[in-house]
Amino acid sequence: MGYGYGSRVMYGYGFDPMYFLVIIMGILCLIASHRVSSVYKKYERIRSMCNMTGAQVAAEILRRNGITDVMIQHVSGNLTDHYDPKAKVIRLSDATYNSPSVAAIGVAAHECGHVCQHYYGYVPLKIRTAIVPAANIGSKAGIPLIFLGMLVSFSPLITIGIWVFSLAVLFQLVTLPVEFDASHRALVMLEEYGILGYEEVKDSRKVLSAAAMTYVASAAAAVVQLLRLVLLNGRRRD
Repeated sequence: MGYGYGSRVMYGYGFDPMYFLVIIMGILCLIASHRVSSVYKKYERIRSMCNMTGAQVAAEILRRNGITDVMIQHVSGNLTDHYDPKAKVIRLSDATYNSPSVAAIGVAAHECGHVCQHYYGYVPLKIRTAIVPAANIGSKAGIPLIFLGMLVSFSPLITIGIWVFSLAVLFQLVTLPVEFDASHRALVMLEEYGILGYEEVKDSRKVLSAAAMTYVASAAAAVVQLLRLVLLNGRRRD
């Protein structure tokens, strides 16, 4: 999880049962990641009745919503699909771009869900976009600041590190409604536009639900880690 060195140092302040909870959450993150890969592999073998590729479905959804200034590009990698709101580009991975599977179509539609959020002013997405710079700083600098503060025994620096790290946790929490809403939009559009049949939508939902659990696990792990840091800092002051 990237926090091992700080955990070992702070463990010296006494028995820390939350350390084991952090480990458990890390394991759950790995399980969630493995599950989304296995579920995707299962449903990428099921060809959709519409016989459209992920890229074609994305183009159709954008057309149906009157969105003409968003490009669709191929990007290398496995499940590296994402929407870049600044560049106005949907980037679909190797497993999605040219695949007509119900899994690929579900993922492509999910990214279109993010496009719709962007164009229709979905508030949680606006919030997430606004805190991205601060969240990046928090994820990179929070733990090092805490570690440094402990090395020099400077409590204010530890407190600053915790607050900085909390920005990364906030980003994880805001991401949850954004991802769930994008999946909901995707499934509704796939059914309403007649791209997938009822049973195919159910299969796509399983893929998107598995993917959503990775965000839930990551957010839970981040919250537990933040709570642990706060409690340990309070114990240190006592």
